[in-house]
Amino acid sequence: MTAIDLRQVERVLVIMLRHHGDVLLTSPVFTALKRAAPQLEIDALVYADTSPMLLGHPAIAELHCVDRAWRKAGVLAQARGMARLVRRLSQRRYNLTIHLTTHWLGAWLNRLLGPRYALAPDFQKAKRSGRLWRGSFSHFYPYRAGPHKHTVAKNLDAVRYLGIEPDEEASRLVLRPGEAAYAAARRHLAGRGIPEGGYILVHPTSRWKFKCWTESGVATLLDRLAERGWPLVLTAAPDPAEMAMVERILAACTLARPLDLAGRLTLPELAALIDLARLQVGVDSVPMHIAAAMQTPCVALFGPSEPSEWGPWQVAHRVVSSRDFPRPAGEAPGDPKYRHSLVNVPPEAVLRALDELLAERP
Repeated sequence: MTAIDLRQVERVLVIMLRHHGDVLLTSPVFTALKRAAPQLEIDALVYADTSPMLLGHPAIAELHCVDRAWRKAGVLAQARGMARLVRRLSQRRYNLTIHLTTHWLGAWLNRLLGPRYALAPDFQKAKRSGRLWRGSFSHFYPYRAGPHKHTVAKNLDAVRYLGIEPDEEASRLVLRPGEAAYAAARRHLAGRGIPEGGYILVHPTSRWKFKCWTESGVATLLDRLAERGWPLVLTAAPDPAEMAMVERILAACTLARPLDLAGRLTLPELAALIDLARLQVGVDSVPMHIAAAMQTPCVALFGPSEPSEWGPWQVAHRVVSSRDFPRPAGEAPGDPKYRHSLVNVPPEAVLRALDELLAERP
């Protein structure tokens, strides 16, 4: 294969069809590319619901979306939606596409768009080593699977393959909530007289229940923080299961009366509130990555995931891992993903991590 010559490239499409946190962790790819080659027009293709993670990124020219609702609307609606998308992407005449996952749509789009260069990770997996997959790309960059290398660093390997070595500043996460989000966040805080920079935001939920801490643990943490006089903001996604979990946590609190914004925020508004917070506490989920992007110190609880691969990136933080505590007898279900659930993490460990972080960043 001949090398990819960025002097021969005018427009780039970066494809990341994954969840919110995965999309945010690609934001340095755009920064690094634009700084190394300012002449490039760099577009992104993501799922529509994850687009707030990249909206307003200064290095992105156009943000294209795949709407998951197309599938629910039926085969015809999905076909029409995809046709409109392909038509718009074709009009952009990309010279280079960078596909960062194993999603088959990226492979099919390369065949339809016909870019001069098409780059993807060399996954070395049987399901992505066949002729159909490999024939959809012109170049493959080395991919290191497994833990001990952060996901951001893995994404940036695509940029390194192009001869670009991102510095620390170019490697930072980028998220721009926007002025409307900050105005909404300040209205919420003003309604309870909570000062900017003087509260702790707790986001205890995740779309994956096995990543969540115990409700009693969260309630105890909130009560202990309230004893210390901390104003508290409690957030969660509008998912019914997450909302129900927050209701149970609040019912278990004996002292804490946090500002309950569960299910009431857009993603940009959540990002603005995390930016204005003194500290964020939560589990391995997108608010933790948002805290890293906003440079808000955070305490992150990790169960089944590997912190070295998914932990807070380039921000002051503490990780509390279930692997550091003995497992209670009979508490581990048979499913391997529950092997390191957070049921064994005591509130004292989270408070200790929080105190260390506050002392480190007064």
